[in-house]
Amino acid sequence: MPGGRIGDTYLAARERGVIFDVGHGSGSFGFDTARRMVDQGFWPDVIGSGVHVDCIDGSAHDVLVTMSKLLCLGMPLPEVVRAATATPARVMNHPELGTLAPGSVGDATLLVIDRGEFCYLDSIGAVMAGDQRLRQRGIVLRGGWWDDGRPPDAA
Repeated sequence: MPGGRIGDTYLAARERGVIFDVGHGSGSFGFDTARRMVDQGFWPDVIGSGVHVDCIDGSAHDVLVTMSKLLCLGMPLPEVVRAATATPARVMNHPELGTLAPGSVGDATLLVIDRGEFCYLDSIGAVMAGDQRLRQRGIVLRGGWWDDGRPPDAA
């Protein structure tokens, strides 16, 4: 991002339909760059955790942490949710997922926004203080409610 601005190459790619993933992982997500992109309205199309065997205990942690980071950076909540649900489903050619529209699978995750002081890490060692965090409250899966993500028969 020369001069802190999103390059014409990236804007043209998005115009052509190129899908941009947040790409957190273990070494490719920095708050400074992410903040500049979000400030310019260039949000990621897809938010995944970027978690793999080499970084599961690292800064990416899980998809809710990654979503929370982008929320705290200023990405609007509806865009954060879309990027973690509907767009990935569409990109993978599964329009029945990532939506609650009639005829869809109907699986859903109930999230809560916690307010407070939360510490987030990027992949290059920077720390960001955030005032919100997304937390899973429960899941509807195959018509059944899993409280706090656990199946009904779990202790």
